[in-house]
Amino acid sequence: MTRVLITGGAGFIGSHLIDRVIADGHRVSVIDNLSSGDKTRIPDGIVLHVADIRDSEAMTEIVTHDRPEIIYHLAAQISVRHSVADPQADADTNIGGTLNLLTGARQVDARLILASTGGAMYGDGVPMPTPETVPPQTPAPYGISKYCAEQYLALFGRLYGTQHLALRLGNVYGPRQDPHGEAGVVAIFCGQIAQGQTPIVFGDGHQTRDFLYVADVVDAFVAAAGYTGSESVFNIGTGASTSVLALLDAVNRAAGSQIRAQHAPARDGEWRHGALDSTRAATELGWTATTPTTEGIRRTFQQLKLQTPAPVGGVRPHRLELATSRGADDS
Repeated sequence: MTRVLITGGAGFIGSHLIDRVIADGHRVSVIDNLSSGDKTRIPDGIVLHVADIRDSEAMTEIVTHDRPEIIYHLAAQISVRHSVADPQADADTNIGGTLNLLTGARQVDARLILASTGGAMYGDGVPMPTPETVPPQTPAPYGISKYCAEQYLALFGRLYGTQHLALRLGNVYGPRQDPHGEAGVVAIFCGQIAQGQTPIVFGDGHQTRDFLYVADVVDAFVAAAGYTGSESVFNIGTGASTSVLALLDAVNRAAGSQIRAQHAPARDGEWRHGALDSTRAATELGWTATTPTTEGIRRTFQQLKLQTPAPVGGVRPHRLELATSRGADDS
């Protein structure tokens, strides 16, 4: 039985990871400030520390008390738009918060596995699908903060001989993702179409992302925990590039509808195209994405449909922002 600590465990990806770790027979505790997470996602009997990763004293106290062997670090500021508007706050959470956890991890000899970003890391004008060897050209502070967090993981490895890992996630989607949150275009489309609403797409809709089902992401985190090789950064994606309009078509097929989007100007900090080359993860971790996009979207729509109230007052537009991973909302 392994002692596991999950930051952002009340969020979208984190709650799925909790379920998997429990099913695998490990002991789990959670850190979440509940600013966006849902406390009801934490199963009974699991210790929840309501704390902010920016609080260095709290992080050290929690980590040294729980003494985890593995820290899955998913808590983050995940909005590209917010990172552009307030890069300082973005850095405080994504860089400072990670450094706080690394400091605690060092005291108990824990391995930290970071939910980083793949989509926001590389920018445009790069080979696609993009391998980890391509230098980051991120167009937003969010990508910069995640890259800096990765560098701190590597630095601690050089200084102290630890082996922390970063998983650069594609655009993660699936059940439990908030259709009203800052991130999650799939969830937003599913939630709005379930209510008969018209999404607004920023830009022409031909921008592409690597959409990745949450169960595949959980498999990647579990595989990373047991890794003993020399690599430290892994792309976690499907390798496929799907446009926003094609994604909307897939959600319409899952819903049996034909709702079309309204368009608005593109937003700052976005990039045009993205797809991740995950050959390194396949070779080193034994991981590949296995859920077809059509099947993942079908599952996501069915779950959100059950949670979505019936439309009232006719069709309404919904302003959609295409964000990154997501990761850890959690992305």
